[in-house]
Amino acid sequence: MDSDLEQTLTPLQRLALAHAPAKTRRDVLALLAFDSRLAGVLRQPGEPILRQMKLAWWRDILRTDPSGWPEGEPLLALLREWQGEYAALVEVVDGWEVLFGEWLDEQALARFAHGRAAGWVALAGGAADAARQAGAQYALADLALNLASPEETARARSAALAERAKPLPRRLRPLVVLRGLTRRALEKGAETPLDGPGAALTALRLGLFGR
Repeated sequence: MDSDLEQTLTPLQRLALAHAPAKTRRDVLALLAFDSRLAGVLRQPGEPILRQMKLAWWRDILRTDPSGWPEGEPLLALLREWQGEYAALVEVVDGWEVLFGEWLDEQALARFAHGRAAGWVALAGGAADAARQAGAQYALADLALNLASPEETARARSAALAERAKPLPRRLRPLVVLRGLTRRALEKGAETPLDGPGAALTALRLGLFGR
C-alpha cells in the first residue's frame, strides 16, 4: 500500500521522503500523498465547482471519526494512522481551496501558505513556529514555480524568499529538503527544483545536515 502511494508523489516529494526518519516516515508519506492528491484535484479539467466539491468531500471526511471512513481507499487507510490532528489536514484543504480565487494577492497567498503548512505544523512537536515558517516558504516557492501569471509568480516568489529560514528538527528533514530545493530553484531562476547534479548534491547536504 505504501509503495502505491509513493508512486503518486512528485519526484521532489519522493526525494524528500527518502530523508524521513523511520519513526515518522509513514506520517510524512501520508501528508505528502494527501497534499499531492489535493494538488491533483486543482489540476483536473472541468468546472471549478466540481473540483471544489471534491475538496469539500475531503474536508467533510476529515471531520468525522476515522472508524467510519470508507474502506478500500489507500490514502484514507494510511491517514487513519496519522499522528497529528485531523483539523490540521482540514486546514490544508482550506489552503488549496484559496487557489480557486480569481486573483492571488498578498492576503490570498498568505492564506494558501498558512493552510498548506498546517500539516507540517501538526508533525512538528515543539518546533511549531519553525515548521509553520518553513511549510509556508515551501508552499509559496512551489506555487511560484507552477503559476502562469508573471505578476502572481513574482508576488509568490517574493513572499517565499522574504524571511531567512529557521532551523528545523530532524523529524522534519523532508521539509528541509522541500524548502531548500524549491528556494534554490527560485534563486537560480530554474524551472524545476530538480535541475541537475547540483540539485541532487543540495538535497544530500540538506538531508544529512539540515542546512
